[in-house]
Amino acid sequence: MTQSVMLDALDRRLIHALQIDGRASFSRIATVLGVPERTVARRYHRLRSALVVRVVGLVDSRRIGMLDWFVRIDCTPDAADALTTALALRDDTSWIAPLAGGTRLTCMVRTPVAPTDGERPFFDHLLRTPGVRDVEAGCVLREVAGVGGWAGRTSALEGAEQAALLGPPPAPPGDPEAPGWGEAEARLAGELARDGRADVLRLAAVTGWSASTVRRRIAGLRAAGVLHFEVNVDPSCFGFPVEALLWLEVAPAALGEVTQALSGHDSVAFAAVTTGRAAVVAMVLCRDTGALYDYLADELAALPGIGRMETALIQRRAKRAGPLLVPAMAERLERRVAGRQLRR
Repeated sequence: MTQSVMLDALDRRLIHALQIDGRASFSRIATVLGVPERTVARRYHRLRSALVVRVVGLVDSRRIGMLDWFVRIDCTPDAADALTTALALRDDTSWIAPLAGGTRLTCMVRTPVAPTDGERPFFDHLLRTPGVRDVEAGCVLREVAGVGGWAGRTSALEGAEQAALLGPPPAPPGDPEAPGWGEAEARLAGELARDGRADVLRLAAVTGWSASTVRRRIAGLRAAGVLHFEVNVDPSCFGFPVEALLWLEVAPAALGEVTQALSGHDSVAFAAVTTGRAAVVAMVLCRDTGALYDYLADELAALPGIGRMETALIQRRAKRAGPLLVPAMAERLERRVAGRQLRR
């Protein structure tokens, strides 16, 4: 469970720096921020140990032959908690959030484009789970906002400081197999999902590669757009405790204009075009419900082509990007859902 931590100006600058480059060295970050390296390291470890900040390595599903789905699940009241924890224990789920009201939850799921022979697809398992009444899944066609980080946590550094952390554009990988994907790359990605700042020796042990190969493969995967790093931070630490999901039905002719506008809205933490009734799914962060109303009535209402809108408040976050970290927590969850857990 995330501890209550107040973020000061240096914390916010550090978080912004990590969003720009999650694997930047403490010395490099310290130079840009103008503070001692030991101060940066101490701040980071304090925030991470409090479960406030977590750097995660994320893989572009399309580039490794996978699909992302935004899933809404309606279940019976007695099944909601067990289903939430069961989904949270899976490696192929993220952003799990029960919605206010108690019987609906949402999550992101990654699946193969086609299931392997003899393997039952994820959605078959889900529909057969006791207590599940309805499932609505939209395949993510394109992410249109929030991929580079929510504006609320990427506004602490000046332009020159951001440029210093970005450095020169990555050179195309010299290794012709750099964009490739195999078992070792999957192990590498799994470890980076747990800790995006895992040291090279640890990653070498996981993959069976040398340290130099680990560095080269990470650089190659990043340059190819397969791998990127994000910072998980509870938005309430920035003063935005209200999280809402929006499902927007958008006329095809207005889709480009709407998505372009959403990408520039400060309140939008994430948005994507999906299949299904709602062409666009968006996550909005606000200081209170009044601010949410203002966003819906002003910025969103000004956009053309939105025919219907559905909103839901997020009750809590059971899981963000990356696997669960605390073994004891995972064990408690497993005991709670014994006999009911979704299995591959």
